[in-house]
Amino acid sequence: MPTFLYVFYIKLFGQPMLHSKLINPSSIAVIGGSDHVDHIGGSVLKNLIDQPFTGDLFVVNPKREIVQGIKSFPDVTELPKTDLAIFAIPASEILPAVKELVMDKGTKGFMIYSAGFGELNEAGKKMELEITKVISEAGGSLLGPNNIGMINKNFAGIFTRPLPKITKFGADFISASGATAVFTVEAAQQIGLSFSGLYTVGNSAQIGVEEILEYLDRSYIKNQSSRIKLLYIEGLKHPRKLLKHAISLKKKGCTIVALKAGRTDKGQHAAASHTGAMANPEVFIQALFKKAGIIVCESRYELVTIAAILQTLKSVPKNIGIITHAGGPAVILTDVLSQNNLFVPDLSEDHRNKLASMLYPGAATSNPIDLLATGNAEQLKAVLEYCENEIHEIDTIAVIFGSPGLGSVKEPYEVIHEMRSKCKKPIFAIMPSVVNVKKEIKSFIDKGNIALYDEYLFGSCLSMIAAVDFVDSEKSAVIKNEFSAVSTQIASEKKGFLSPEVCFKIMSVAGITMARQYTARSKPELQACCDLLNFPVVQKVIGPVHKTEQKGVILNVKTKQALFDNFSALMKIEGAEGILIQEMMDGKEVFIGAKREPGFPPLIMCGAGGVYIEALNDRTQSLAPINNTEARKMIESLRIHPILNGLRGELPCNLEAFCQSIERVSQLMLQNPEIIELDLNPLILNNDGITAVDARILKK
Repeated sequence: MPTFLYVFYIKLFGQPMLHSKLINPSSIAVIGGSDHVDHIGGSVLKNLIDQPFTGDLFVVNPKREIVQGIKSFPDVTELPKTDLAIFAIPASEILPAVKELVMDKGTKGFMIYSAGFGELNEAGKKMELEITKVISEAGGSLLGPNNIGMINKNFAGIFTRPLPKITKFGADFISASGATAVFTVEAAQQIGLSFSGLYTVGNSAQIGVEEILEYLDRSYIKNQSSRIKLLYIEGLKHPRKLLKHAISLKKKGCTIVALKAGRTDKGQHAAASHTGAMANPEVFIQALFKKAGIIVCESRYELVTIAAILQTLKSVPKNIGIITHAGGPAVILTDVLSQNNLFVPDLSEDHRNKLASMLYPGAATSNPIDLLATGNAEQLKAVLEYCENEIHEIDTIAVIFGSPGLGSVKEPYEVIHEMRSKCKKPIFAIMPSVVNVKKEIKSFIDKGNIALYDEYLFGSCLSMIAAVDFVDSEKSAVIKNEFSAVSTQIASEKKGFLSPEVCFKIMSVAGITMARQYTARSKPELQACCDLLNFPVVQKVIGPVHKTEQKGVILNVKTKQALFDNFSALMKIEGAEGILIQEMMDGKEVFIGAKREPGFPPLIMCGAGGVYIEALNDRTQSLAPINNTEARKMIESLRIHPILNGLRGELPCNLEAFCQSIERVSQLMLQNPEIIELDLNPLILNNDGITAVDARILKK
């Protein structure tokens, strides 16, 4: 493809799919391969041999003719045709080799482990861009630089250890960090989690987390591809791409779990609107995760535990049965499940009596079922069979079984292994004695089982899975092109914050009811308003950004004299351009806001409004488009929701009107890209409906 066409393609459609020669090469050349298995080039070669790679394997090493039993060439110019090149040489030597491979060897797949590129300095960045350009113009795919490579069922193209266990339905893991990937693999091996593929993107010069996820989506085959996708993310270059393919995978039955680094903000710049202040880039990323139904976790151990649970689960759990021989861990698990809306149901008297007949005197049979420390393998099997076949009140079973170091757990662990394969209900093994019965746990894992070690971590992760609430909101309830008059109005305005009068017109046309209002920039204009007013009213200064902080809002003005006195006082505020007058309204104060961030769909926020917007920090957000179902879920997630629903005999607020307003703001933002920020605060919500009493719109 000519360069200009390729560049045009990239601008229109983004980086194309990963080349098949990167994913499933028939030949691989390790540039810089060596006999030293503790060095990068030697280690990756050993991994390729050990897995093993069944295609043609070459090495480039000018000092050796044979490296680890593989034929070595002194230079890339002497290599045969090669599908994939793996670089473990200094950064400064790579560009000429890439050019040779592209032009003469037909190479389409490239992995560069070497550091010293864009992460180092400008010279490194320039070199990285040149290499990427050569590969991209040839239609090839580059993973890296500054990464540890990738591994899948076809080949082990990573230089680190331990190698992850690769199985057909293991988890697919995409990591922005090589070190984090290694540490995550170690954590996974502790519990028996396997992987279908591991991809590390390093500097993401050409291929990032988003492109790998796109590949996993487009290549997904039902009942043949892994349903579990794990992400470690440090930043996003193409958030819309990630959102698109995450939603697509979700609809195909996959679950995506993300660990995001850099979620805190050390300092926030002053913003001109409440929404602007609250909607930092990290909020957009979290909203993206929520929109796509991605489970967000806080640590590598949560990441692998959630993945391990998902490998066992067949459906979302609701009612958990707990079997143990140690009361304390069972209580801890019961607490964490109950606190997160999962149930540990009490068993009927009939069930309790039948279970008691299987166990020693003193055993607890309510749920948790405690076999006591003296419980044996036969009793464990009998209880598991009874829970599987007779107790229909539970759909998931957790078995907590460790050892104080006084006896063997081989037989109980064999029972758990046997029952995990026989039972329709998923059985989770929590084996906390990671020192006392280390060998038995390893044996259990080696049989293909998952062995979790902490009951709280298990309960917390199970709760995260159950709490995911994905709403497909691609089709919005609001008819498109409804806001053509709004677009015309906005196009005629200058950039910056629009005047209150223009905001009033725009929101009214958009279907957002605005409080009847009047503006006065002089006393004669104020006099003209008097005959139109129904007291009491509110007076607000026009001009200053944050009116309340500057004492620019006066409530419950009841007389004409007070109106004029307040006018004089408000006009003395620095930056005052005039006064806005509105009739007083009763109801609960809420807000709706919207903001744009490059690369993302518009972010829509709602929550407690007025002076409580910062004090309560009670808000939620989602990315447009938002339909009625999603809008209602946003409102229901607020802490003030019970208040809005009516307390102590109060009439409930009209939440449907709140939902419709959120939908309309969503569509307004989608259809009017010139709006950068929008702030409706407060809106007065009552039983009759919802009315905006203040609006700010920022035009780019």
